[in-house]
Amino acid sequence: MAGPDVPRVRCAEVSDARAVAELLHDFNREFDEPAPPVPVLAERIVKLLESGDTVVLLAGDVAEGLAVLRFRPAIWSSGLECYLAELYVVPARRAQGLGRALMEAALQEARDRGADTMDIGVDEPDLAARKLYESLGFTNRVGGEKSAVMYVYERELDR
Repeated sequence: MAGPDVPRVRCAEVSDARAVAELLHDFNREFDEPAPPVPVLAERIVKLLESGDTVVLLAGDVAEGLAVLRFRPAIWSSGLECYLAELYVVPARRAQGLGRALMEAALQEARDRGADTMDIGVDEPDLAARKLYESLGFTNRVGGEKSAVMYVYERELDR
């Protein structure tokens, strides 16, 4: 529950699709990444929310940040795997606890839905995000501090 200094975080509903799309669009544009138009993104968000395997958390009374969680059955355990697909806070609200509130809510949401792992991909130069994730117990090492670094690879598929 949000107190006076704790940002309010809630699960987005289908009616929030436009606000979610606007935040995601702004996120990609901030980092000069391509982004579909907001109406196209909003349609995708509706489908994802309706599918049940995607949860979007919104922070702030007016959506000022979001976390997008994707769930799927795990191979190596009876729980679900949770992938944090996106974490974004609008520039004017950074360093005010919204990212941490979103992450704490995301971890709880994942537990509540039966996930036993959460994966995150983060760019090496994004030190603020890496610091946040590490402060919450995430690691990029296999088996401990002195073990090998884990890498995440990505490839676009030709159609």
